[in-house]
Amino acid sequence: MFNPIRWDADLIRRYDKPGPRYTTYPAVSQFHEDASALVLEYALAASKAARRDLSLYLHVPFCANLCHYCACDKVITKDRSRARPYLQALFREIELISQSLSRDQVVQQLHLGGGTPTFLNHAEMRELMDKLRSHFSLHDDDTGDYGIEIDPREADWSTIGMLREVGFNQLSLGVQDLDPDVQRAINRLQSLEQVQALMDAGRTLAYRSINIDLMYGLPKQTPISFARTLTSIIELRPDRLSLYDYAHAPDQFPSQRRIVAADLPAEKIRLALLEESVKQLGHAGYRYLGMGHFALADDALSNAQETGRLHHDVQGYSIHGDCDLLGLGVSAISQVGDLYTQNDSDLRSYQYSLESGQLATSKGLVCTTDDRIRRAIIAQLICYFHLEFADIEKRFEIVFREYFADCWPVLEQMHRDGLVQLGEGGLNILPAGRLLVRSICMVFDAYQALEENPRYSRVI
Repeated sequence: MFNPIRWDADLIRRYDKPGPRYTTYPAVSQFHEDASALVLEYALAASKAARRDLSLYLHVPFCANLCHYCACDKVITKDRSRARPYLQALFREIELISQSLSRDQVVQQLHLGGGTPTFLNHAEMRELMDKLRSHFSLHDDDTGDYGIEIDPREADWSTIGMLREVGFNQLSLGVQDLDPDVQRAINRLQSLEQVQALMDAGRTLAYRSINIDLMYGLPKQTPISFARTLTSIIELRPDRLSLYDYAHAPDQFPSQRRIVAADLPAEKIRLALLEESVKQLGHAGYRYLGMGHFALADDALSNAQETGRLHHDVQGYSIHGDCDLLGLGVSAISQVGDLYTQNDSDLRSYQYSLESGQLATSKGLVCTTDDRIRRAIIAQLICYFHLEFADIEKRFEIVFREYFADCWPVLEQMHRDGLVQLGEGGLNILPAGRLLVRSICMVFDAYQALEENPRYSRVI
């Protein structure tokens, strides 16, 4: 079995602590407010000189309806005209960023997220893609990985057809749960038939990959009801499936205050939801990639994990670790070489900066040598559950055991507990530790280590 998982409730109870999701290292909470657009321009110049290919992420923050569980950067409005001034700012950002880059740098990966990207109408989406093609080198032969997030309530066959026509070849459908009681509790009513229709459209129009997002720990969920949801989704046979944990933090995310805390599943039930889901997906032939992500054996991500090309960043798992990531839009994160930056999260401030001819960079961080060492280790563990010390020693000219002497006692305890196999030459994450990979990565995290931190969700 590929990356088998062994469920150990005792270990989960002991190691299920709050921690980063490691889409970046250092985590976004470590970004500094004094990052400037000038620093980003210098990094882009270096990217141009090195002719590094690109990965683009575009954030469309608008949603017509509020989902109570949501923790994303979003703007709730039914006024579709609000997209126009936002697009004008986004177009200006595209122009400014592209001035520092070269046409030799090919966009290997593109992703539209949100919010709800299809808040844009068909003409606006075509205009956006035309703008990107006029300023960046996008593939015309369907070889790039170009994906978009879809709310099944906001799309139909014509939408999926238009998106395919303008160049998208991957879909990610936000479903979360199909049970009516759960949907009412989170204010997200959608039918299996809506999801099925979009899956049929995607298959008919030859999208290369279709992902479905589900969430466990939502109000009113039970192991029986969620098993029914999974059964229905498995019958649709998406290429990939993401299983996210709901983290209830109403003080941080006001929309979650609409969720009745008494309706949330107890901890024992919540763990049962995950345990049964993992078993059900495994029996259905889905391979566990890590971090709540599953894929069929013939999917590109499964192949990348087998052949050593898997990568993990702000966009999740991908095969484009050699690309510089450019985040465009409000709150979007970029990673260019050793620089991380994030755009302003306030819509008005973001738009004002671009209207003034300035990039909307609000904070960021330049990785130190220590950051790069730890980032490489964390990425290796998240992607492969395995680490060869000699690889890190050769790459960074360190003696691993000496450099991480303070980590060794914790790793030895994890070895005794059966989470990892620790040897002189490397570290393997065992089946009982794979669901807890974030906790293992935290051992190498110089900023968080294994400290309790209310800003983060729990590992499980």
